[in-house]
Amino acid sequence: MALNGFAASKDANALTPGERLPELRGEYLSERKATLPADASGRVALLMLGFTYKSRFAVEDWGKRFRAEFEKNSQVTFYEIPMISGLGRTAKWFIDSGMRRGTPKSDYENVITVYGGTDPWKQRLNVVNEADAYLILLDPKGNVAWLHTGALNDNSYRELSEQVRKLVPAP
Repeated sequence: MALNGFAASKDANALTPGERLPELRGEYLSERKATLPADASGRVALLMLGFTYKSRFAVEDWGKRFRAEFEKNSQVTFYEIPMISGLGRTAKWFIDSGMRRGTPKSDYENVITVYGGTDPWKQRLNVVNEADAYLILLDPKGNVAWLHTGALNDNSYRELSEQVRKLVPAP
């Protein structure tokens, strides 16, 4: 059973590498339903979650750098995932319209909005600072390969890049 964005789980402990990602449901900016990890199946995927408007800046910084390195690799994908709770649900039309205006149509399938059900994700990701970006790297089978919290920095990005390269078979 899914709870608006988070699938119910017997174990609400912190998400750890090696674990299968709990089902995350939302909607692409294209208005198509989104379900992870299923939609990323067969590809390495970077999920960049943000829990506040301010976190958007950290998420976008990570996304820009990741995209510059991996966007041409069809075995790799990424998703920016605004996690909207509380009264944000009542402003869904306004929020989604604003995101569509600020996002090229070619990127609509890389942005997934999740309205409600954010508290279980905050618990699984040990959210302390909602202004941070919360990153989850998935292997092609939907298992967590790497986790990180915070703003973009060179050392953490190198770790991410190395993990992606380990997971993507050489051509």
